[in-house]
Amino acid sequence: MTPVVLLMGPTAAGKTDLALRLAERLPADLVSVDSAMVYRGMDIGTGKPPPEILARAPHRLIDIRDVTETYSAGEFRRDAMREIESIRADGRIPLLVGGTLLYFRALERGLSPLPRAASPVRERLEAEAERCGWPALHARLAAVDPEAARRIHPNDAQRIQRALEVFEVSGRRFSEWHRSGPRPAGPAGPVVRLAVAPAERGDLHRAIDTRFRAMVGRGLVDEVRGLAARPGVGPDLPSMRAVGYRQVFDHLQGRSDHAEMVERAIAATRQLARRQLTWLRSLSGVCWLDPAAGGELRARDYILRNVVGEPREPANRLQ
Repeated sequence: MTPVVLLMGPTAAGKTDLALRLAERLPADLVSVDSAMVYRGMDIGTGKPPPEILARAPHRLIDIRDVTETYSAGEFRRDAMREIESIRADGRIPLLVGGTLLYFRALERGLSPLPRAASPVRERLEAEAERCGWPALHARLAAVDPEAARRIHPNDAQRIQRALEVFEVSGRRFSEWHRSGPRPAGPAGPVVRLAVAPAERGDLHRAIDTRFRAMVGRGLVDEVRGLAARPGVGPDLPSMRAVGYRQVFDHLQGRSDHAEMVERAIAATRQLARRQLTWLRSLSGVCWLDPAAGGELRARDYILRNVVGEPREPANRLQ
């Protein structure tokens, strides 16, 4: 059975560019693993490939939700499993690329059963967060479920809300739910794990800085302004909590000036990258790729050796 290739990495590491080059050289179809790229209209701030690139190298699971809708890890797992089987049925390699590591984990390890969402509880928690801030609710979570609080960042509103909601609805800690119950199996067949990251953290920090400033130059503020003008779009939507969008939304609401917005977004993106790297380093069986040191060639050779079965890329192969 054709292995599944997972191309992971922190934000701004160059995953998308590498995936596009690999798709030109290998019989691979791309599946996006990005919790923000699923939303239509969120293009600049997500680093979504432009239409001319998507026409040449389509990414599945991009632009599948409106910004007013939600999209969960469980929904991603279901959709990704469907796309993997479709790609395999065509005799091609499923190449999953992105930085939403919760989605990768859900795909490989499955998800524990959790209580259904309770709208009254969720709305009350959102109202409390509006008054006192999500870090205060994170402190409450730490008091009732220290294990979950250690895993969830104090500004990760969506996960804080869900963890507290589960505890209030069921009386059981969020971490206990994750340890209990059957988990569905991951994709059948072998999995090849690739991680893209510069060898020097300073290089990644500079890439994050350059990338976000370029997004602002391409019109990110106007993109968020247009989304905010739509009925039902507010800062508490899961889509608008994405790093970068949240800081621009605050700026548009007068909570920061332009320079503060840029610095806060870059700082938040660096924090996200740090968490992503920590999680990636905890994985086993990962081939690490430095985009500045022959990462593309090493990735092709590694995939050919572990997927196609060739020791290296023969001349004129996969052209």
